[in-house]
Amino acid sequence: MPTWSFNADPAGNLWISALVAALPIIFLGIALAVLKMKGYIAAILTIIFASLIAVFFYGIPASIVVSTDILGAVTGLAPIGYVVLMGVFLYNLTVEAGQFEIIKYSISKVSDDQRIQALLVAFSFSAFMEGAAGFGTPVAIAAAMLIGIGFPPLYAAGLALVANSIPVAFGSIGIPITTAGQVSGIHADLIGAMVGRQLPILTLIIPFWVVMIMGGWKAAKGVIPALAVSGISFALAQFIASNYMGYQSTDLIASMFSIVALVVLMMFWKPKDKWSFEGTTAAAAVSDKHYTGGQILRAWSPYIITSIVILIWGRDWFKNLFPASKANAPGNWWEIKFNMAGVHNAILVDGKAQAATYVLNWVTASGTAIFVACVLAAIVLAMGPQRFLGVLGRTFKQLALPLLSIACFLAYAELSRRSGMGNSMGNALAKTGVLFAFFAPFIGYIGVFLTGSDTSTNALFAKLQAFTAKQVHISDVLAVAANSSGGCAAKMISPQSIAVGAGATNMAGQEGNILRFTLKHSLIFVTLIGVITWLQAYVFTGMIPHS
Repeated sequence: MPTWSFNADPAGNLWISALVAALPIIFLGIALAVLKMKGYIAAILTIIFASLIAVFFYGIPASIVVSTDILGAVTGLAPIGYVVLMGVFLYNLTVEAGQFEIIKYSISKVSDDQRIQALLVAFSFSAFMEGAAGFGTPVAIAAAMLIGIGFPPLYAAGLALVANSIPVAFGSIGIPITTAGQVSGIHADLIGAMVGRQLPILTLIIPFWVVMIMGGWKAAKGVIPALAVSGISFALAQFIASNYMGYQSTDLIASMFSIVALVVLMMFWKPKDKWSFEGTTAAAAVSDKHYTGGQILRAWSPYIITSIVILIWGRDWFKNLFPASKANAPGNWWEIKFNMAGVHNAILVDGKAQAATYVLNWVTASGTAIFVACVLAAIVLAMGPQRFLGVLGRTFKQLALPLLSIACFLAYAELSRRSGMGNSMGNALAKTGVLFAFFAPFIGYIGVFLTGSDTSTNALFAKLQAFTAKQVHISDVLAVAANSSGGCAAKMISPQSIAVGAGATNMAGQEGNILRFTLKHSLIFVTLIGVITWLQAYVFTGMIPHS
């Protein structure tokens, strides 16, 4: 079996290696934003281009490259594609059962103003789903819900992506922070607390930002009380939860507090003028019927059930019922586990062979949790097996191309990690001296763009961030936190997230339009996080938590 020794600087020049490593990303951006290729075509060409660079520039044997691509694609389909599929399936079940009209009615009862609806769905409810599930589910569900209540498809996808950016660091019961702690060797509670002293600054402005995207200052000034309540309540709860209640529950607590605060406000205050997108129908007009509290509760039951099931799935006591098998042992019955032939032990890092083992705990997977919730929801909604399976089949068909895109993008992410391309780019950014504190979030930003996952970027770069921070004499806690915070800003432009948004809004093939919608907001956010990090490193050092 051929082997290859890991080398993140094959050119012997850090900057040249970084530039070559970045070529697939540059190509992908041009393919989507300039050439306006369909997402799945751009994804296929990107992984082919990256594979050629891996073979001819990094000198990796072709068999290792192909095996790595396959491993990444499989990972893209499960667990990530699995979660996306189940998230959209949940929404489709709700529509099939005729309950989405009632959900739209219930939202319009809070307000039939689409500015308020965007705050409730794209910002707060999406953040709750991020904390409970993550991995694409919040964008898929929020974007689909916005479509259902009358938002134009591009705005439904774009607003869901922009509004869901900041909660990403604490997503999936805090998995990104946990991963950062494991990889860097820094206590995860410190990292979570530090992230909770960075992101609330941006959280304060996200509601205002979302409404400004919708209709500019004219739209925003009419709902300033709602923007203030939504942003302040979320930011305050985000800080308190991450610093004093355990980072794992941050998104759940902050989002619920924000929803309750906004609903209470709407009991005593309403916008003077109702606002909606030109040419759309406000959700209040979707039905002349009046629904009882019980009917509304039943309509929301799929999402209530999903939240409860996912919370159970995220608990340690549940996960401990199905523990992971040891590294070199066969998988348990609840695991799909195999060593990827061709790449397993074929890449040597400092002379040590690197394992390439695929493991999926299908019982504790988030996708399984949502599927269980779908089954329970179908029972509550009195949906028979035939209709249930029919909706599942249509969902598969609906998501075929987005799932292909996700598989290709994860293949590229896996290749980037194992080939050293990701390290080439990260190492170049790390060589910026006193400016490193500003650029640290950009390293996490690149990682999330590559992988679509804040967890993955922390796995890739947390150790690098901690090491480099010590070299330039700033806090390693701050640098690792900045990696996760910066990654949040890239979530809205990562190809996987865009593919999810496109799939949920029936915009497959229009991924380039979504990218153009979100790109400038993403760059502004990561720049602001860079400024915040630099100020915390050299001016407001008291904001950094210590053990």
